[in-house]
Amino acid sequence: MMDWAYLFEIALNGVASGGLYALAALAFVLVYKATRVVNIAIGEMLMIGAYLFFAFAASFSLPIWLAVLGAVLGTGLLGAVVERTMIRPLLGEPPISVFMVTVGLASILVGLVEIVWTADQRRLPEFLPKTPVMIGDAFLAPKVAYGALVALVLIVLVLLVFRFWRGGVALRATASDQAAAYSMGINVPRVFSLAWVASAMIAAVAGIIVGAIGGISSSMGVFGLSVLVVVIVGGLDSVLGALVGGVFIGLVEALAGSYLGGEFKLLATFVVLVVVLMIRPYGLFGTHEIERL
Repeated sequence: MMDWAYLFEIALNGVASGGLYALAALAFVLVYKATRVVNIAIGEMLMIGAYLFFAFAASFSLPIWLAVLGAVLGTGLLGAVVERTMIRPLLGEPPISVFMVTVGLASILVGLVEIVWTADQRRLPEFLPKTPVMIGDAFLAPKVAYGALVALVLIVLVLLVFRFWRGGVALRATASDQAAAYSMGINVPRVFSLAWVASAMIAAVAGIIVGAIGGISSSMGVFGLSVLVVVIVGGLDSVLGALVGGVFIGLVEALAGSYLGGEFKLLATFVVLVVVLMIRPYGLFGTHEIERL
């Protein structure tokens, strides 16, 4: 007989975890929509945000709010430097060239972290509430629940900013048609830089939350593999796809981990990926014009 209370608890935890996937996927989609760059290093940028927070909070003993601010701004600066020095010079080059640059960037960031902090796993300072979260009879781990809440608030904030802020409007115009954006006087290279900075800052917040839940290490970039699955399933150029895909993949992982075993979580997500691509090669909400690498 099906234990519906247990299933509900699993589903809640899956949805909460999916919120973190959705946040990181939003960072990925922002860059792709504006620049058509598949940033395979999104997981490593997320890792950098977590390590900067660790440095500010643990090594320099800054207040948590100041450590978060420093980590977010520092990772945003990294995004700006990457866009200016690695991505912009490759404008007009074949997509595979830019893709390989982001692959190289991922390796560079991992090497940098291991040089500075070694490859050992570390714990972030405790800053999330420890109060148990109960929804009905279902228990949610406090860190997962509050982390998902932070992710939800940030997602809503980002969507509002890019809906009403002038820079967000410019980004959406550039994503729709770069030539038309140029003709309307929009500084497209500056929009590209804005997209990378915003993406890196969002990734930093996701990294801090993920690190608070499971610790940090130089292998945190593996989280980016699940994020990549999320954005491909949802559609590389779809914000809605990133949000729906994140929750969906989080749910699939939770169910697979509970009923099949933790070692089957990654297998289950890739099975879903293959099935979705067989039915809708451009993702659930993606546009037909997407070019696959």
